Amino acid sequence: MAGLAIVLSAASCSKTTKTTDTEITDTYVADNYNKKEVAIAMRDGIKLHTTIYSPKDTSKEYPIIMQRTPYSSRPYGTGQFKTKISPNIHLMQEGNIVVYQDVRGRWLSEGHYENMRAYIPNKTAENEIDESSDTYDSIEWLVNNVENNNGNVGIWGISYPGFYSTYATIDAHPALKAASPQASIADFFFDDFHHNGAYLLSYFRATSLFGTPRPNGDMPIDTAWYSLPDLQTEDQYQFFLDKGPLKNLNSFFEYDLKDEISLAPDEETDDFFWNELKEHPNYDELWQSKGLIQHLKNVKSHVATMVVGGWFDAEDLYGPLETYKNIEKYNIGNYNTMVFGPWDHGRWSKRDGRTVVGNYYFGDGISEFFQENIETKFFNHFLKGSGDKNSGLPEAYVFDTGRKDWKQYDSWPPQGIVKKDMFLSENQELTSELKTTKGIQFISDIKKPVPYSEDIKSVFTPRKYMTDDQRFTARRSDVLVFETAVLEEDLTLAGDILAKLKVATTGTAADWIVKVIDVHPTGIETNKEMQGHLKMSNYHLMVRSEVLRGRFRNSFENPEPFVPNQKTEVNIKLQDVFHTIQKGHKLQIQVQSTWFPLIDLNPQTYVENIFKAEKEDFKTQTHTVFTDSSIEFSVLSQ
Repeated sequence: MAGLAIVLSAASCSKTTKTTDTEITDTYVADNYNKKEVAIAMRDGIKLHTTIYSPKDTSKEYPIIMQRTPYSSRPYGTGQFKTKISPNIHLMQEGNIVVYQDVRGRWLSEGHYENMRAYIPNKTAENEIDESSDTYDSIEWLVNNVENNNGNVGIWGISYPGFYSTYATIDAHPALKAASPQASIADFFFDDFHHNGAYLLSYFRATSLFGTPRPNGDMPIDTAWYSLPDLQTEDQYQFFLDKGPLKNLNSFFEYDLKDEISLAPDEETDDFFWNELKEHPNYDELWQSKGLIQHLKNVKSHVATMVVGGWFDAEDLYGPLETYKNIEKYNIGNYNTMVFGPWDHGRWSKRDGRTVVGNYYFGDGISEFFQENIETKFFNHFLKGSGDKNSGLPEAYVFDTGRKDWKQYDSWPPQGIVKKDMFLSENQELTSELKTTKGIQFISDIKKPVPYSEDIKSVFTPRKYMTDDQRFTARRSDVLVFETAVLEEDLTLAGDILAKLKVATTGTAADWIVKVIDVHPTGIETNKEMQGHLKMSNYHLMVRSEVLRGRFRNSFENPEPFVPNQKTEVNIKLQDVFHTIQKGHKLQIQVQSTWFPLIDLNPQTYVENIFKAEKEDFKTQTHTVFTDSSIEFSVLSQ
């Protein structure tokens, strides 16, 4: 049944959920679970704070489902209970032993925290530790000390906890039977803080969350010791434009080490995350060591994995896609599946009925359907059931964000994919054949960069822009637009997209941004979540977008300048999509060179380190895109 698709409409999802939030009171966990807090010693003697919720019904044994987090396992104290535990309410109601653990160096756990701690293969000494060994030691203690456990352990987590879930599968404990990395970080040079080497200025405020050392070093603390930078304005665009070069942001992270920070013995100021960012602008040994993707060849065969992600996740899209693909690539025979739905960051864990990302509505009950029919089924099969590979779930459970329905495939990308090139032709045309080879110019003014959204507010991390209407950029002179005629039949994009640009610049440096857009026809009904000044009629839905810092076009390790006015190839890999551009719609491509303040401003003159660029380095330049540039789509034959 290779390539067979089973379709479940978004409308049908709303009828599958048995339990609603109104049936779960805030005291449900306290009424049905006992809570215990313990300090589990790791092989090097460091103790990790661990909270254990065990069902009060002790008439049977339960599996252990755990989450390891840098965000705190609060509330602390045996009399204080979370109002919701477990990956979802079904698993909570069925009864499982649910464990939350503060990772090393965070909150009530001892030890020194490292942001994306590097994996150590072939550990021999007791003082050689990483997140894999900490998870192993924790599971060893849990299965031997927690009453009424059945010997099977699962792990899950969203975002950073998703990173720890992936990490747990490497050199995994024999009792770990199921892992679900969700919206998982994989490599900070390609997701969260960078995209293809371009610094995500929109994540600037998040630097404090991960990069502020505890005031008492390795000793536990139960209150937040960091604070987010106060920009003192809601106009984030103007704030960063006025600030100028990145070096002017250093003042937000200047610590008085003598009076405020007590460093661990092996810690230096260069370990602070902001300093790591600014001192390591290239994909050097630091970032390579922190990446997890290259170590997924060591995933143990007894661990079933279900990778979960959102097609419109502004924070972690690279991570889950690459996690799934590399487990699949290096571990033939492992049970490894993927679930991707029409969600932003972690929204599948909510139970809010209508699934909406920004202005765009995808359907009712989609998250609830996932929780009951996919996530619960996965954990129950491997932790309570036979645990064989016949889970009843497909290899790929994916949501077509154009048709707004679920499909199931036994591979991803599905069989039947063909590669199709579309050329960036003259007169704003997107054509299936190369017509001419001419240059189209635009001026990239560093004083008026292209915004990433119409309404840029001061936010912790951006989300809404991933489905924003792109009409506002299509009408700018520094954004090139290429568009098909109205489609006469559906076009399903399923898999990765490669932008094969041929460009030139009057300067020696430039960023390149490519956006894939579904232009809706007129007369479409507008959903109630739409911003007041917009209508769904002619809505320009951004389906996928990506940036490449041009200095990294040939190597992320060894950047190089452009030769002024020389035609140069720049290839940009856009992350996978599953989206049908329907009959009556148009497929549009936009190309631009600034995307502010989602990413920082490129000086457009080459400097060794953009984090240390001076004001005079920033210059307006003229860029050229040649019409033999093309976009290679993965198209699913109907």
